[in-house]
Amino acid sequence: MKSVYQHTKKYIVGIALGITIMLFVRAKESDSYFEISKNLEVFTTLFKELTTYYVDPIQPGKLVKTGIDAMLEELDPYTTYITEEDIEDYRFQTTGKYGGIGSTVRIKDDYLAISEPYENSPITKAGMKAGDLILEIDGRSTKGREMEDLSKFLKGSPGTQIKLKVRDAFTGAESVKTITREEINVSSVPYAGMVGANNEFAYVRLTQFTERCGSMVRSALDSLKKANPGTKGVILDLRYNPGGLLDEAVNVCGLFINGNQLVVSTKGKAAEWDKEHRTMGSPWDEKMPLTVLTNRNSASASEIVAGTMQDLDRGVIIGQRTFGKGLVQATRSLMFNAKLKVTTAKYYTPSGRCIQALDYSHRNEDGSVGEIPDSIKTKFKTKAGRTVMDGGGIDPDVKTSSRESLRIISTLISKSYSFDYATEYVKAHPSIASSKDFKLSDKDFDDFVNWLEGKDYSYKTKTEESLSQFKETALKENYFDGVKKDFESLQKSLAHDKKQDLIKNKKEIMHLLQAEIVTRYYFQKGRLQNQIRDDDEVLEAINLLSNQSKYDALLKGK
Repeated sequence: MKSVYQHTKKYIVGIALGITIMLFVRAKESDSYFEISKNLEVFTTLFKELTTYYVDPIQPGKLVKTGIDAMLEELDPYTTYITEEDIEDYRFQTTGKYGGIGSTVRIKDDYLAISEPYENSPITKAGMKAGDLILEIDGRSTKGREMEDLSKFLKGSPGTQIKLKVRDAFTGAESVKTITREEINVSSVPYAGMVGANNEFAYVRLTQFTERCGSMVRSALDSLKKANPGTKGVILDLRYNPGGLLDEAVNVCGLFINGNQLVVSTKGKAAEWDKEHRTMGSPWDEKMPLTVLTNRNSASASEIVAGTMQDLDRGVIIGQRTFGKGLVQATRSLMFNAKLKVTTAKYYTPSGRCIQALDYSHRNEDGSVGEIPDSIKTKFKTKAGRTVMDGGGIDPDVKTSSRESLRIISTLISKSYSFDYATEYVKAHPSIASSKDFKLSDKDFDDFVNWLEGKDYSYKTKTEESLSQFKETALKENYFDGVKKDFESLQKSLAHDKKQDLIKNKKEIMHLLQAEIVTRYYFQKGRLQNQIRDDDEVLEAINLLSNQSKYDALLKGK
């Protein structure tokens, strides 16, 4: 009897506890809903008061967007508000398609200039080329306008017309051209070809994970293998690939591993985001040696592919540590065709690791995460038992040196000197060698140096900037007078000869000029073909794929 009583008592206590917890949860939810309702009412009232009484005219849409953007800044960097005006840009990011003239543009001489026309685009069909200035768009002057506004003027629905007043880069002649906008489809696979001493390795560049990019990669590999039956390995280049659609990352992985393999799992606040994503269908080739190239700008879906290939010991990762974005976004529709791209979950590679940077709010100037001590990372094991780490990107199996951004290179680009020289070169050379074979000579470099005479390409080195900061600090703390002579002596010693900087960085400058020139004749595809010829990571991949025993040893952790 006592036992029954105790059992009943425990049962009643359990029910009471359950009810208490439920009421507590509901109370918390109620508090949350009240807070939301209260603050929305405060915001609405404040906004009405502002628009009614503020001394100057207010742009309501701009003000609200500023408020929304500021609110979202309190969260992660990837939760963003997309206005109706920005939908075209968002569409391009997810599909690689947009309605427009088919060219990248830049500001030059305070006007809009054609920077890189796409092959067979409306702009090239109209006879326009890189270097041509766009003076007016539908009667509106481009002088002094913001790039964001000008870009929107150029975009529009396929089939609509646009009138451009242009100035020819070669002749200076001005004319008005009527151009019909088309649907521009920028391929996620801009180049695929064979590399190696005997063209035995397939190289595929994947720039973004857009719709159907998995099929594009498969098609490229099929074509290469058909033309080269003796293909012995694959180089998948994911450098500078910012990511994109998660499903397409799974599809790309499915080219190299068997069906029904776990690629990535996601875990979020809501149960609907707790999912496993597995490969489907048959692979392109699950055994052929594979290398994946990464750098610190390889992010999100790129990291899923690299991490999966590493976790399953399917391929060797070559390059630099990746960006460290392990968050998944979903797009929610809002009123008036606006959208919210919101982070809904974190993703985990097959070994169970999350590659999200431990602190995504603090990054280097280039957006990459700094070095993270191994002591605060968690160890995981690949399928073959190799140790891999979480905490901030994918560490490559074969590390290569990152290319520091040279100030002289940045200056030549920002001041349009490399761009303008390429225009002059094309004007003087109606044709050049094939994109694969084209190479500037020493004489060409000397011509460029002479062409720069009288032009201002001054800049401060990082050392000079540090020295200037030292001076500012010393002045504030009243120490400068005591070290003034030493400072001036050091400053004089550091003064760099601009021409010597050109000579010292000849190799890098030649590569910059070659890329700009080749693009004028052979578009993006030609530029990539030309660049991989002397690419350090590509050469490293070729050497590794040529050494089967070394390749196998790396995958076994030896």
